[in-house]
Amino acid sequence: MMKTLLLAAAALGGMVMASAPAEARQGCGPGFHRGYYGRCVSNRGPRYAPRAYIVHRYYPGRGYWYGNRFWGHRYRWHGGWRYR
Repeated sequence: MMKTLLLAAAALGGMVMASAPAEARQGCGPGFHRGYYGRCVSNRGPRYAPRAYIVHRYYPGRGYWYGNRFWGHRYRWHGGWRYR
């Protein structure tokens, strides 16, 4: 009887300890954790800012950057540049 009670208590304790990591970690909610300075951040991978390009400059292998895209060719038109 005592062995059964001890085994049941150990099994219950194991279940409680195993379910603890499944809950919200450190009070931030599911899918989040504490980051630097105690702020809640998501568990997604690192994020990188998009690269800033200088307008009207030629980038080898890509073309000219203008209007949030690369253009292969440009030519003078009415005192300025036209891209196509």
